[in-house]
Amino acid sequence: MLGQLPILTTITFLPGLGAIAILVLRALMRKEDGASMERNAKGVALFVTLFVLALTALLMVEFDPSVAGFQFVEEAAWLAEVGISYRMGVDGLSVLFVLLTAMLMPICILASWKLEKRVAEYMAAFLLLEMLVIGLFCALDLILFYILFEGSLIPMFLIIGVWGGQNRIYAAFKFFLFTFAGSVLMLIAMITMYAQAGTTDITQLLTYEFGRTAQMWMWLAFFASFAVKMPMWPVHTWLPDAHVQAPTAGSVILAGILLKLGGYGFLRFSLPMFPQASEFFAPMVFALSVIAIVYTSLVAFRQTDIKKLIAYSSIAHMGYVTIGVFTMTELGVQGAIYQMFSHGLVSGALFLCVGVIYDRFHTRDIGFYGGLVHKMPVFAVFFGLFAMANVGLPGTSGFIGEIMVMTGAFQVAPWVAAGAALGVIGSAMYMLTMYKKVVFGELTNTKLEVATDLNAREWINLGVLAVLAIYLGFFSTPITDMTEASVNALINQYQGALAAPVQ
Repeated sequence: MLGQLPILTTITFLPGLGAIAILVLRALMRKEDGASMERNAKGVALFVTLFVLALTALLMVEFDPSVAGFQFVEEAAWLAEVGISYRMGVDGLSVLFVLLTAMLMPICILASWKLEKRVAEYMAAFLLLEMLVIGLFCALDLILFYILFEGSLIPMFLIIGVWGGQNRIYAAFKFFLFTFAGSVLMLIAMITMYAQAGTTDITQLLTYEFGRTAQMWMWLAFFASFAVKMPMWPVHTWLPDAHVQAPTAGSVILAGILLKLGGYGFLRFSLPMFPQASEFFAPMVFALSVIAIVYTSLVAFRQTDIKKLIAYSSIAHMGYVTIGVFTMTELGVQGAIYQMFSHGLVSGALFLCVGVIYDRFHTRDIGFYGGLVHKMPVFAVFFGLFAMANVGLPGTSGFIGEIMVMTGAFQVAPWVAAGAALGVIGSAMYMLTMYKKVVFGELTNTKLEVATDLNAREWINLGVLAVLAIYLGFFSTPITDMTEASVNALINQYQGALAAPVQ
């Protein structure tokens, strides 16, 4: 059906063209009615993101899940004199994240519909971010990946720094500096890989055998970047500040997509390219992940800001991802991917719920609320559903990923599974306590008397995510079938590399 259409290039750069169109419209209408310009900017952004979603849906229909290798591969000359080319392709490890990005972006645009401050620039920043992130998941060249990986920092930095809260400048710079510092080490490792292998083609590097010593150093360099992106304990401190200060849509895309870059990086680079180092450092990753799950759950319980509580919850849930990835079992890796996809939906929905009440009362203080169920019953149902999904209640997508990860971890290291199980108790503790304080009880704050329930736009956003969270809680095969062949190929390659003679 797709024929010769360069579908990945189209999906990747269409948002960039949309961003340019918005900025051109802003320039042409600078002297015209400002309200018309804002409506046009929002309309263009929504149309482009929906069109990208439609093309991505077509991509998913044409994608063959039985093939472990890369599909829809596109290649063009770029820096041929130094062996660097423009290469794009997707496999079962990456295509789901392209879909997740395309799904969340229209929701982010709708969630920002009431924005009044520099609307054109805001919409352009989100489209630019979509372009960079989708391109990153499709990149099959080290240098192309790195450019897009670092480039995604810029629009997110602007979204936090321009449209964020009172301490937005501090949070934006902290976000940028933390993530950029780790990425510098990754760039050094990439240059070393090019010097040894003579290519930046990821498909060739996946089969290249680096020496054990080289693997150790390069694994640590990549780990420095991906651990910050996740973020793993103890390099997690930038995330709560970024979430609290970011606008609602910024928090949705930060938790839903950008945190997944680290997990994707481990699967794409660390495990297949540095298998001996991955095996050596796996106990360290397990230990850091269990600490993150337990520690951040306790910290979340003490929060008085709803958004910060959910931010710490995200750190804990990413701990399950790193555990699942480094079990290198089919259940563990599948569970890690499932957890990332589910977390993108559920955490995004939770931040949207916080945005709903923040738009009405301009505070995220848990103590301000109480008894919202009396004035906002529909909101209470949605908020409760996503809180349960975040806890990992059976029947929601959050349960599937967590149980797969813990089962995979038990096969490798039972103590890791036991530590991860503590996180389930912790998440129930802080999420249910917060939900009770915000939603139930008597309506004692008179300022809440004027509360209004969800409008049509909020209904659409939360309704779509609720359907997906419930559907994926009962039917896991749409995700697991898509990734099974690629995950099995990754595990077989990993085990084969470990069985080979040590260099």
